[in-house]
Amino acid sequence: MKINVLKTLIAVAFCLIASASISKATIILPSLVSNNMVLQQQNQVKVWGWAGPGEKIYITPSWNNKTDSVIADGYSSWEIKLLTPKAGGPYIITLKGTNTIVLNNILIGEVWICSGQSNMEACYSCLGIKELKNEFPNCFNSNIRFCKIAKIASSTPQDNCFAKWVICDSNTVKDITAVGYYFAKKLNSQLNVPIGIIQSAWGGTPIETWLPEQIITGDSVFLKDALKKKKAREWPVEPGFTYNSMIAPILKYSIAGVIWYQGESNAITPYSYLRMFSAMIDNWRKLWNTEFPFYYVQIAPFKNYGSPDIPAIIREAQMQTLGMKKNVGMVVVSDLVDNVADIHPKNKHDVGYRLADLALTKTYKLSGFEYEYPIYQSYKTVKNKITVYFDNKIKMQGKKADELFIAGDDKIYFPADCKISDNSITVWNDKVKNPVSVRYSFSKGGIGNLFGINNLPVSPFRTDTWDN
Repeated sequence: MKINVLKTLIAVAFCLIASASISKATIILPSLVSNNMVLQQQNQVKVWGWAGPGEKIYITPSWNNKTDSVIADGYSSWEIKLLTPKAGGPYIITLKGTNTIVLNNILIGEVWICSGQSNMEACYSCLGIKELKNEFPNCFNSNIRFCKIAKIASSTPQDNCFAKWVICDSNTVKDITAVGYYFAKKLNSQLNVPIGIIQSAWGGTPIETWLPEQIITGDSVFLKDALKKKKAREWPVEPGFTYNSMIAPILKYSIAGVIWYQGESNAITPYSYLRMFSAMIDNWRKLWNTEFPFYYVQIAPFKNYGSPDIPAIIREAQMQTLGMKKNVGMVVVSDLVDNVADIHPKNKHDVGYRLADLALTKTYKLSGFEYEYPIYQSYKTVKNKITVYFDNKIKMQGKKADELFIAGDDKIYFPADCKISDNSITVWNDKVKNPVSVRYSFSKGGIGNLFGINNLPVSPFRTDTWDN
């Protein structure tokens, strides 16, 4: 659905009540500021909305019963910051102007955005994540709240969206991101604080749509690749179109961090993904004015991509982002795929839990959670063998390595023999006398069997920089 008139809804509302008062108008709140919301704890959170120009609004939160006020500007907008306490609730917030609004059942806790394309959007109702059905009998938890941003595209930035905060129960969980649900469930159980999940995801969308248009049009490579995306009936591909309507309206909402699962729709233009992904992280952090943690999922093996190496380039870009950005983390999910012919792996439970393990360790500084995936660091060639080094110790499940290949400068790859020693693996094949490259799971649907000693999979990698 594409719409360019969200902003005009506010103007229409004021026109309808203009006959009642020339100088005053009803307080209007954005959809995110509502009953059942979760606010970020111990933070200067923003509360905002619209009223008549010059209208004075009084805001009283029940956690301190202190009344503050703000005056709407000449464009009818107002915004105020409230200092939130430690996690807890429920609380109410009372807003008084010409009218009075009482926001009920508000919790203070940790707020995370869940964004990306279909593997983040995947839920019980939309993509048949049947494992969620087992959660229904016991999933009611008033300390977990969801806010699902409606899938609406816009060619211009919007200041409101269609969304509603709901409590986690057997009905609401059916239509919520499965990854986000499991992420919230584990955070809540380990931190014992309320968790708010803002779902802003749309299946099929390339990363270009999640960036402001000017970032794409201002870079010739970005723009060239964006124009290669074919328009679809089910999702937008235009630069900025989901950013405008699904990110811009929530930029004022204070958050703890972002989890992201996307990349499949950029497989046709993989070589620009590293810079685009980096630009998106930088842009969102700048707009939220905080270096929030950004944790993401490396795309899963899938055999029906086009060129064999194309999705591997996306995975490589996601891996390389770890060394380029601070306060980021990646989970590898190749071992969770049971059908490489399905681009939507059904196991979202472990994906959500692995993202939670990252957050619990890196953001909340708890111990006892496995979160480090062995990442390729460097290599050394000695005679007819190449030794590859990782940032953590590795092991092999089975007697022979799967999806491990070695090649000379002729670029002809052969299955490799190997020997593992702590954080390195020495690779060879007697047919390759002068090896120059090692690749591991660097393909469309290959699933390897190298793991860290913590049983988390090694990220796919290559030692070369060849174009094919």
